[in-house]
Order: sequence, then C-alpha cells, then structure tokens
Amino acid sequence: MTKPTTVTEYAAALDHPLREIAEKLQAIVDAALPQPGAVWHGHPVWSLGPAPGKTPVAYFKAYPSYVTFGLWRGQEITDPSGRLEPAARQMAAVKLRTPADIDPDLFATWLRLAHDLES
Repeated sequence: MTKPTTVTEYAAALDHPLREIAEKLQAIVDAALPQPGAVWHGHPVWSLGPAPGKTPVAYFKAYPSYVTFGLWRGQEITDPSGRLEPAARQMAAVKLRTPADIDPDLFATWLRLAHDLES
C-alpha cells in the first residue's frame, strides 16, 4: 500500500469509525483555516504558510482505536471545556474515539484561537 499524499487519501485509508472522525475533522479544519491541509511527517497538518510545516497550527493523527486532534500552541488557548490535554512543548490535543466526540462549534473556536496565536 502506498503512503497517502493528501489529507483526503489519509482519511480514506482508515477503517470506520476512524475514517468518519478524520473526514469530519478535515471539513471543520478546512472551513476554519485559510490554507488546505497537507500530509507532513505521515499525518495531516494545517499550516499558515504555503508549505507543510510553515507555521503549523493544527493536526490529526490516527491510532488503532482513536484519532488525536491537536493544536501546536494549544496550551495557550483558554479551554473552558477542559477537553484539551497538554502535550509536548506548547501543544495540546484531544483523543477522539467516535464521530460524536467532535463538537464542531468548540473545535471551530479552538481553531480560530489557534489561528489568531499564529497570525
């Protein structure tokens, strides 16, 4: 099997329910950020620059039983929901096991705040 080169290919290669989670995340992130996502270091990343990795803002990565959705400077975001967990460096992330774990309004707010931190 060849490695996916686009976010759509990455999502399509996943089994359900991970595929549904990835597709839902892709739609939310694509609507919230100005640059399309790209596969960078093996998983989807959304950046402010024209190339992957140029001012990265958000990502998701699939594991066998969940998808991690993260923000590069997520620890700097005020999150009254308490769902964002601190990760490496300034990152914060949330583990998603079903599509119902995604709150589109909350995630769009996180993305807006993350974009503003990088702008």
